[in-house]
Amino acid sequence: MLAILNGYGAYGQTWSPSFNQTNALLANKGVVVCIAHVRGGGEKGENWHMGGTKQSKPNSWKDFNSCASYLISKGYTTAEHLACEGSSAGGILIGRAITERPDLYACAVPESAVLNILRYEYSTGGKTQAADFGALDDINDYFSMMESDPLLHIQNGVRYPAMLIVTGWEDQRVSSWQSGKFAAAAQKATSSGKPVLMKVNYNGGHFGDMTNREAGLKNQAIKYAFMLSQCGVEKVNKYGED
Repeated sequence: MLAILNGYGAYGQTWSPSFNQTNALLANKGVVVCIAHVRGGGEKGENWHMGGTKQSKPNSWKDFNSCASYLISKGYTTAEHLACEGSSAGGILIGRAITERPDLYACAVPESAVLNILRYEYSTGGKTQAADFGALDDINDYFSMMESDPLLHIQNGVRYPAMLIVTGWEDQRVSSWQSGKFAAAAQKATSSGKPVLMKVNYNGGHFGDMTNREAGLKNQAIKYAFMLSQCGVEKVNKYGED
């Protein structure tokens, strides 16, 4: 069964329970939709937040990978049918999750994602992120930022999952060069034979293509169609059977 694991894990933000129409539609089609409350978020208070910052940032993606392993071990899905996604600072989470445990996932979709944290300080607003990710002029932070940088952990010959790396050309928070560098490195390095694609929304900002509702829905459809295809689902009927 196809499962999608989503996460963020930054700034102490809490992913509160709420109705999500997209998730409801996916669940109605038989997709297992999961949200990982990893360290770095605020779901269990400030200590939970601080447990996923700076030198402790690896806890975020290790928590995420533990959630993926749980879904597989309990029979909710298999590695061949598990997709993961995350956006913005959640790109660190997704990027390091798949570079540390590429065997857990069939597909990954980072959107508007921070994928080269070591260079992020030089972009718009980069220095304001030091409280969570560190600052380059602090030697301890520098090494923790190296550990948290997905781009630096791409290795040649590794069987990486399929990837759809989405960026907005007008994104003022996370510039498109972050996605471009990561996509190029992954394309060159992967030995899995699975596609590593980059989608640029030229009218899009940090929250996707906001020009009109139709453009946003089209981009959502492309994303989930890619996930379905890379997770071995050719067609899903109205009863959720593939």
